[in-house]
Amino acid sequence: MIEETETIDEFLARHSADVAEALRNAAAAEILPRFRQLATHEVDQKSGPHDLVTDADRNAELFLTKALGALLPGSVVVGEEAVHADPATYEAIQGDAPVWIVDPVDGTRQFVHGDDGFCTLVALARRGVLLASWTYAPARDQMATAVRGGGAFLDGERLFAGPPEPGRDLTVATSHPDYTTDEQKRALLALWSDGVAPRACGSAGLEYLAIARGELDATAFSWEAAWDHAAGLLLVEEAGGTHLTLTGEPFRITGGNTLPFTAARDAATARRVAGLLAGGEPLGR
Repeated sequence: MIEETETIDEFLARHSADVAEALRNAAAAEILPRFRQLATHEVDQKSGPHDLVTDADRNAELFLTKALGALLPGSVVVGEEAVHADPATYEAIQGDAPVWIVDPVDGTRQFVHGDDGFCTLVALARRGVLLASWTYAPARDQMATAVRGGGAFLDGERLFAGPPEPGRDLTVATSHPDYTTDEQKRALLALWSDGVAPRACGSAGLEYLAIARGELDATAFSWEAAWDHAAGLLLVEEAGGTHLTLTGEPFRITGGNTLPFTAARDAATARRVAGLLAGGEPLGR
């Protein structure tokens, strides 16, 4: 655990591997035993049939809340399922204490359907600044990590997103239009244009990983729940990518963003996609 005189940077230098181990342990105890083994009573709906929660989500979040709090006393945890139960807990993201932002099963729909395209996401932030992130795909046994200023890695290998290949269509993973406002739907439909190849997004965390690996050019997302984006945004940044809202500013995990927003493998791609979403020319310079 953190010492009284230890800084967050020093904590991360000593304990980043311990955080990764906590994710692996949570998955081994609560997620993988239920993968392709879910009983009907272990799956519920939240806001609708597209918004599912399982016993794996709930139990893995409880596991991580205990483990992460023990690693960093004085920190708080903002988890998707805890916020669903008590929305006021989301406000901790804006506080002074270090905050763990947790999505226990990102891609619950895929998890429920037996698809291995799901992951567990954890980010550490303070005063709205992302400091470190962990993206673990347990069914694939892949662990991606990032520390601000320290680079992005997948299973120990450095990640570099790099620019898209010149002359080909941009591949962009997008929010499903059915789950957006009319204004957002119009913005997303602008991606169906020459030189862009949009497709429906899967697990947000794995889409961000695909950008960091240079396998996907950009995303276009219409919601701002921090647990879906925090880990991936830092991973993309540390791999050389960037993110923009429709105002031309970076996405803020504290909220108040103009949506949809994009994350992309380089600045030029981000400006191009954000410009299309805004209905005009590429944003910024």
